[in-house]
Amino acid sequence: MMRLPDFRYLAPRSAREAALMLAAEGASEGAALPLSGGTDLLPNMKRRQQTPAVLVGLRGIADLRTLENGRGLRLGAGLTLTSLVRSPRVRAEWRGLWEAAAQVATPHLRAMGTLGGNLCLDTRCNYYDQSHEWRKAISFCMKKDGVTCWVAPASRRCLAVSSTDTAPALLALGARVRLVGPGGERVLPLEALYANDGIRYLTKRADEVLTDVLLDPHPDWRSTYWKLRRRGSFDFPVLSVAAAVRLGPGSVVEEARLVLGSVASRPLPVPEAGALLVGRELSDAVIDEAAQAAAGPAKPMDNTDFTLHWRKRVVREVVGWALRDLRGDDMRDLRRRVARHVLDEGIA
Repeated sequence: MMRLPDFRYLAPRSAREAALMLAAEGASEGAALPLSGGTDLLPNMKRRQQTPAVLVGLRGIADLRTLENGRGLRLGAGLTLTSLVRSPRVRAEWRGLWEAAAQVATPHLRAMGTLGGNLCLDTRCNYYDQSHEWRKAISFCMKKDGVTCWVAPASRRCLAVSSTDTAPALLALGARVRLVGPGGERVLPLEALYANDGIRYLTKRADEVLTDVLLDPHPDWRSTYWKLRRRGSFDFPVLSVAAAVRLGPGSVVEEARLVLGSVASRPLPVPEAGALLVGRELSDAVIDEAAQAAAGPAKPMDNTDFTLHWRKRVVREVVGWALRDLRGDDMRDLRRRVARHVLDEGIA
């Protein structure tokens, strides 16, 4: 049985107080980490991937659990994924986000896991996500305690993969995030939160707390999220595709965003593919052209389930499915048979 290491627990009542605690405890060295749902951090601590001496609990901060309607939508980072799935407005107006949240893990984990936690999800790798003893036996990897990336030993950077579900969906929807630190707050595009580095995959400072996700209204947009995994529940994605389009008269695409997940150390926007859709209808030929363009930048590594060559090849197919979904094709049977998605009214 793997047990948690010893730690102290602090319980702030505001995001600023949490940021001050993180700064005071030496968060820049990983001595203190924020804890919300704990579905990612606590297993990591049991595997000794992260060993903070202090956990700054965020569950007592009521403002982080806000779901505020208005001109757009403000989502507190402490909202559970279940809360998102049960929101009629999220389901109706930000469908891609709803589909992403609904496919994270299992109902039990969605009831604990939070939106902010999923956005800040640690990068994953077959050589990293093992017990301390297993990693020690092969010699530790670059991401924790070692100097070599065992996925690509010649690589100078860690190639652990981003496996967050909600980030690609929110990137496709043009989301922004608010961060609170000891010296104040800042708002930035969600895309700016990520770096393509398996170790330093977040640009968020160690003493900052992610407090909100901000979405502008988009009445003419359609969005969807497709997730590929071995099992129909629990599994992290081996590939995900988030797509959003704004349609004008005659169903001509006026704007489009495509984002890939699990093919790099950060969610990967593919603006070149989206640009191919603009000014055109979503015909089969146009969809195939954009799907081929989206597959080009995808460079999956041999660090998750399935072979990297198959994961690379299937990108084009899944992007095509997502775009046909946005066109209005009935994709439900394909989701069930191939992507193993069951999205129904009764989902928890």
